[in-house]
Formats: sequence, C-alpha cells, structure tokens
Amino acid sequence: MAKASTVGCLAVTDPDRRTRLLAGAAVSLQAFSDVLVPLGTLFADAGHELHLVGGSVRDAVLGRLAGDLDFTTDARPEQVTALLSGWADAQWDTGIEFGTVSARKGDATIEITTYRADSYDRVSRNPQVVFGDSLNGDLVRRDFTINAMAVRVGRDGPAEFVDPLDGLTALLAGVIDTPATPQESFHDDPLRMLRAVRFVSQLGFRVAPRVFDAIADMSQQIERITAERVRAELDKMILGEHPLEAVDAMVDTGLAERVLPEVPGMKLTIDEHHQHKDVYQHSLTVLKQAMDLEEGDPDLVLRWAALLHDIGKPATRRHEPGGGVSFHHHEVVGAKMVRRRMRALKYPKAIVDDVSQLVFLHLRFHGYGDGAWTDSAVRRYVTDAGPLLDRLHKLVRADCTTRNKRRARRLQENYDHLEARIADLQAAEDLERVRPDLDGNAIMQLLGLPPGPKVGEAWRYLKELRLDRGPLSHEEAEEALREWWQQQG
Repeated sequence: MAKASTVGCLAVTDPDRRTRLLAGAAVSLQAFSDVLVPLGTLFADAGHELHLVGGSVRDAVLGRLAGDLDFTTDARPEQVTALLSGWADAQWDTGIEFGTVSARKGDATIEITTYRADSYDRVSRNPQVVFGDSLNGDLVRRDFTINAMAVRVGRDGPAEFVDPLDGLTALLAGVIDTPATPQESFHDDPLRMLRAVRFVSQLGFRVAPRVFDAIADMSQQIERITAERVRAELDKMILGEHPLEAVDAMVDTGLAERVLPEVPGMKLTIDEHHQHKDVYQHSLTVLKQAMDLEEGDPDLVLRWAALLHDIGKPATRRHEPGGGVSFHHHEVVGAKMVRRRMRALKYPKAIVDDVSQLVFLHLRFHGYGDGAWTDSAVRRYVTDAGPLLDRLHKLVRADCTTRNKRRARRLQENYDHLEARIADLQAAEDLERVRPDLDGNAIMQLLGLPPGPKVGEAWRYLKELRLDRGPLSHEEAEEALREWWQQQG
C-alpha cells in the first residue's frame, strides 16, 4: 500500500531527516508553481490524475531539481495532447508510441506519460506498450526504488507524497535497489545495469548487494543493448560527480568487460613509474586530478582521455634485463585502441579524433627534460595539439601521480616552463594559426606551376620550414622555396 502524506510532513522512521528532506522538496517544487498549479488544475478539471514522478521527485528531495519535469497520468496520450493544446508554449509527440507527450512551458520541459503496465520480450529492451490504470502499477515497473516515488499534483499544485516501494528509505541510505528482484528487472531491460552504475556516479550512491550480484551474474545481457544506448549511459557516468566509484563498480561487477574491456585490462599491468599502484589505479587517479583541473562544466573529452590514456600499456609491456618493465610506444598503440573502441560505441568522429589525439600526445612532454626543446619542438607541440592544447596541458599535469614529492615538483616546474615558452612564442608568432609564409597562389606564381599535387608538396615544405625556423620574410621564404624546387629536379 502506498505511503502518502502532505509533502514535507511524512512521519516515519528517522522522522527528522525525512521531514527536512521532504520540506526541502516542497521548497524546490514551489519554484515551479507557475507550471505545476495550472497544469494540475487542467488535469483535475478534466477528471484525471496527475503525478510528478521518477527522477523529478528524486531530485526535488535531493535539492537538485532542474527544469525537466516528468509526470504520469491516467489520461491517454490523445487526451494529454488535447489538454496541453493552447496552454503549452510548444508540444511534440515523438514519444507518443510509448505513451509520452512532451511540451515546453516557459523555461520548463515537460514529459507526461500515461500509466504503463508493460511487458518485455526479453530479447530486445523494447517493451510491448500496455497502458495501466493505477499509479502503483506504474511505479512498480520502474527501474529503481529511488525513481519510484511520486507527488500528486492538483489544483493547488503539489499535494501528496506517494512512496509505495519505500524509495525514500533507499534514498536516505544512498542505496540503488530495484522494485522487483534485480534479475527480473534486468531481464526486462539490461540497460538498467548500466543505469545503476551511472547513478553511482551522478548521486554518489552505492549499489545494493543483491543488485551487484545480479549484475555480476547477468552482465552478458548488456549485449542486447545497442551501442548508442550504451554510449549514452557511459557518457552520463563519466560526467557525473563520482565517476571513479562508478568505474570501480562497472569493473568489479564484470560489466566493463562487456562494454569497455580495455579498462579492466589495465589491472594486469604495473606502471614502471608508479610501482605503488597498477595502471588501472593510476588511470583513476589521473581522471580525478583532471577533474580537479576542469574549469566550469565537466569536460567529456578530457575525462575520457584521462581514463583511457594508458590503455596501450598491456599490449606494449616488455620485461627488461634487470627486472624492469617498459611500455614503449604505448601512446601510439593506445590511440589506435581508443579509436577502435569509441568507433564501436558509435561516438561522433570529432570526439573519437580528439580523445585519441590526446592519448597520442600525452607522453610527448616527457621528452622536454629540463627545457631542452628547441623553439621548433615547442612549435610542433603546439601545432600538433591544435585546439586541444588547453586540454593537453590539463592531461599532462594530471598524469603526474608519483608519491615522490621532489620528482612531482620537478615535473610540474618543467611544465610551467614549457607553458611559459609556449606563451612567449604565441605572443611573438601567433602559434595557433601557423601557416607557410607563402600561400598557394604565391607558390604557383613563383614556380610557374598549375594547381595540382606539386603545389601541395611545396606548401607542406614551407609549413615544415615555418615550424623549424619560425616566421620568415617574404624574400627568405621565396629563396628557400627555390632551393627546395631545384632539389626536386
């Protein structure tokens, strides 16, 4: 039977904390009264129930409700469409086959779904849509108990907190558990296994022991899910506030072996520079330190590069005479592995290119030594990084995890020095837009060439010359090009 009370006044176990949370939820919902009150009135006047539900209630209780509001109702989709018509600023029905009508009112995005009582074929994750006739029947089919709480919305706005599955207790305990048995839930929709891991990252919660065991037993079921849906959950996971704990959960349950096997694969290798931890733990530390260097919103490309920067080490591990271990060219191998995995997960080409390029470049700084690079080497470092330079700075700094304070300080000082040199050269030479000192038209005119491959070769020669020697005068560039052309025969 549902537990119901006026929002903010639920008197059960641990009443003080529950009351505070629900009172806070009432305050959060009050901020949306200009949407909730008229919407509740629309449905009540038409004789229909309306409940705020799922993540919206969870986030309101946690004090993190944003402008996305999810509702459930006994009204059928065509009735919902009619009720919203003329009230909403805009509405669309892209999810109507699943009983969902979406709308926008002011700054709020609204999704209203008819009560569901679906069944699953347990081959795909797509349900056979069946509309239900009760709130409790709708809540029990949801993924986790923390998402199975509801608030009735009436003419006066939020009116009653409904929690038939005791989701508030799970929320208070910071536990992710399923309404039904986890085996039944995951057979219905295997993506829920990844969603559990994602909520570890987003909420800082832990997975209930029975849920953990079910994921470990059923991880192969994730192969029923499309790469695009897996990728979406992985991105939400990596962008959360607690991705390290989520990655650990994914690895410990065996789920990572199915969706991102290169990550648990790093547990097999001891890092030659960080004898106190394996490459996997080192990579988690780099991810954490990269997050600490972020400015503003979480950076998807930087976080993936931080986690994956050393995935090439297992494939390149070599035992050296004297007991040492080397990982020569692991950045080259790792960049190829990143491309292969991210393409399999259907990532956009731009993200694949950016993450793999950061992995490819992350080790280059270690050739800098104590400022021994020529200006030419600095120019090439900047040019190869291109628009990724700021992210590369963060990744390289995050990659310093040694416990040797003297060595750590030296690495940071060396990178400070490199950044200062880059700044000086950028001020003098506009390194962000390095171009040959002669353009294609000037090359064709000087060498008497028509458009074609030879012009491209000459352009690339001048580009390399520009990187080696810095800016040249027009006359110097022409002289160098003539000499190169004579050498071409």
